[in-house]
Amino acid sequence: MRGKPHRKTTSFPGSASDVSKAVSHWWGIYHLFKYYLIRGGKMLDFFTIFSKGGIVLWCFQGAGVTESFTGPVNALIRSVILQERSGNNSYTHEALSLKYKLDNEFELIFVVGFQKILTLTYVDKFIDDVQLHFRDRYKNELEQKGALKHLCNNFEFEEDFKILLREAEDSGKARSPAAMRTFKESEKSQKTVKSMIETKGGDKAKEPGGKKNKNNKKEAPAAEPVKVDQGKASSAGQKTVENGNQGLTHDEIMQKKREEFFRKRTAVPAEKPSKSPKPQKPREKQMRVWDMGGRGTKNLDYSDRNGDGSPNGGDQNPEGQIDPGMQLNPMKGDLLSVDYESTEEDEEMEEEEEERVVVNETSKASSKKGGGFGGMFGMLKGLVGSKSLTRDDMESVLDKMRDHLIAKNVAAEIASQLCDSVAKKLEGKVMGTFTTVASTVKQALQDSLVQILQPKRRVDILRDVMEAQSQRRPFVITFCGVNGVGKSTNLAKISFWLIENGFTVLIAACDTFRAGAVEQLRTHQRRLNSLHPQEQHGGQPVVQLYEKGYGKDAAGIAMEAIAYARNQSFDVVLVDTAGRMQDNAPLMTALAKLIAVNMPDLVLFVGEALVGNEAVDQLVKFNQALADHSMSDKPRLIDGIVLTKFDTIDDKVGAAISMTYITGQPIVFVGTGQTYNDLRSLNARAVVGALMKA
Repeated sequence: MRGKPHRKTTSFPGSASDVSKAVSHWWGIYHLFKYYLIRGGKMLDFFTIFSKGGIVLWCFQGAGVTESFTGPVNALIRSVILQERSGNNSYTHEALSLKYKLDNEFELIFVVGFQKILTLTYVDKFIDDVQLHFRDRYKNELEQKGALKHLCNNFEFEEDFKILLREAEDSGKARSPAAMRTFKESEKSQKTVKSMIETKGGDKAKEPGGKKNKNNKKEAPAAEPVKVDQGKASSAGQKTVENGNQGLTHDEIMQKKREEFFRKRTAVPAEKPSKSPKPQKPREKQMRVWDMGGRGTKNLDYSDRNGDGSPNGGDQNPEGQIDPGMQLNPMKGDLLSVDYESTEEDEEMEEEEEERVVVNETSKASSKKGGGFGGMFGMLKGLVGSKSLTRDDMESVLDKMRDHLIAKNVAAEIASQLCDSVAKKLEGKVMGTFTTVASTVKQALQDSLVQILQPKRRVDILRDVMEAQSQRRPFVITFCGVNGVGKSTNLAKISFWLIENGFTVLIAACDTFRAGAVEQLRTHQRRLNSLHPQEQHGGQPVVQLYEKGYGKDAAGIAMEAIAYARNQSFDVVLVDTAGRMQDNAPLMTALAKLIAVNMPDLVLFVGEALVGNEAVDQLVKFNQALADHSMSDKPRLIDGIVLTKFDTIDDKVGAAISMTYITGQPIVFVGTGQTYNDLRSLNARAVVGALMKA
C-alpha cells in the first residue's frame, strides 16, 4: 500500500531568532507607516509652552494622539529641570523623545514631543522659530509679572504654529540627502593605476606594478645616498668652511679626518673625562625604633595570645574590657552635619578679587578702543545691569569655573555638563543693576550645586527602622563598593550610631572572599559590645555577628541572617559584602543576585572622597550591573551613598558632586575619621561653600 507523499517544506536561512527579528522589524515599520497615515502626515505628538511656575500658556496635540502629554512633561521637569541637568536639550521618556528650550528672560519652557523611532532633523530649528515668534507676538503680555496675569491672558497661537510647522516640514524635505555620485563622476575614475603608485621617496614608480615595483621600493633607500644633488653639495661645502677647512682640497680634508680618528683611538681611556659623575653608593636604610615597641621580636609574637594579652584558650571575649584611652561621645539622635569654617574675611577677599578681575578686564577692553574716559565708562558698562546675558558674555567665566571645579576633584565630564546647564539657565536673562557677569554666573552655579546635593526624597533612617519595628521585621541595609574604600569600618560606625539610639544590630559577614574580613567584623563586634555592656541592655548583647566562614554563597548567608534576625527580634541587619571592581562581571553578577534575592530596604554604595573621574565609572557600572542582572522589570539600584575618608581631602570635595549627579541619590553618611564617633551627615551648603572657595 502506497503512503501519502510528503509535503515539501521551505527552509529559511538563519536561525529562528533571526527570522523573528526580521518579522518584528517589518511589523514595526508597517505600524509606523499606518500611524503616519492616521495622523495625516504630522509627526509631532505634542507641543506645549508653559511658565517655570507651572502654568500652561498654550499647547498643541497631534491628530490621533489619545494619551495626555502631562506624564512626559512632568517626568522632564522632575528628572532634568529640577535637578539642574539642562545641559542637553533632549530627554527620552518611554517611547517618546522630548526636545525643550528655556527662555530665561520671560521664564518660559518650550517642549516638543515625538516618537523616538523617528528622526526629525527640523525639530531644533522649529522650536527656536516658535520661541522667537511667540516672544515677539506676546511680548507685552509676557512682561506682565505674576501668575494671575498669565491666567487672564488668552494666547491664540494655533494658526501661527501650523504655518511654522508647515515651513519646517517643507524645509526638512528640501534638505533631503543628495544622491550618490557614480564612479565615472568621481575624481578617482580619472586616475590611472600607474599614477596612484608611489615610492617611499615620493616619486612615481616607473613600472606599472607587481613584484618589480616592490623591489624598487626596497632598493630605493639604498640608492638615495649615492645621488648627491647640488643642494646637498652646497650645504657640504658650507660645512667645510664653517669647520675651518678653507682652501683645502678634498684629499687633504680626508687625510686630516683620518689623523683625528687615529688620535682618538690611540688615546688612553683613563685620561678621557667621564661625561656622567660616578654614582655614589646609596645609604643603607637605618632600622626604625618605635617609641613603645622595643627592639625584641618576642613582643611581636601574638600566636599564643589575643590582643589584650590573654591566652587563646581563656576568655571567649578577650576584648570585653573597655579601652581607657578611647573616649567616645554619645551619638543619640540625628547625626551632626559636616561643616567648614568660612570666615567673613575670606568671603570679602574673594568678592574684592572678583571685582578687581572685572575692572581689569573692562579697563583693558576700553583702553584698546581708546578715549580719555574709556576706563571709567568701560568699568561702569561692565557693572551696570539691564543687559541680557549671551553665551559669549559667559564663555570666559564658565571656562574658569569649569577648571575650578575640575581642580576641586569634580569629574571633568560632569563639570562640563554643570557649566552647560548654568549657561542655558542664564542665557537671555536680564542682569540686575551693578551686577557683574562673574558674580551672576558664580551665584547660579552655587545654587545649582546646592540643588544637586539636596536629597530628592526623605532621608531618615531612624524613622524607617521604627516603621520596620512596627511591622515586626528587621530593617536591612546592604553595603557595596570597590576594594579598600572602608565598607567594614563605616559599617561599624553606623552600628555604633544605631546602638546609641537604642536599636539592636545583627552584622551579616557576607564578604567570604577577602582573608581576614570575618575576623575584622568580629573585632568590631567585641569592641561595640564592650562599649555597651550587656548589663545595661537586659543581659542581651546589642550587636551580634552572623558568619559562615569563607568560600560560601554570599546571597545565601544574607538570607539566613535576615531570617535569624527576624526570629531573634533584631532591629537592624547590616550586610557587609566583598569589595569588587566595577569591571569584574562574575562578582557584579553575585552582588546583583544578593540584592535581588534578599530585597534590602537600603542599598548603600561606599565610595572614597579621593576619587575624581573614577567615581563616574564606578557608579555607572555598578548601577548598570544591578540593572542587567536583575530578574525584575524594575531593577533595584543604588539608594544612597556613603562618602568615606572625607577628612583627607581638605576642600577638594568634588567627589560628592560627581556621585550625586550621576545617581541622583543622596549622600546618607560621611566618614570623617577613624573612631566610631567620626560619622556625619552631609551639609549641602557647607560643601558647596568649600567647593566654590578659591
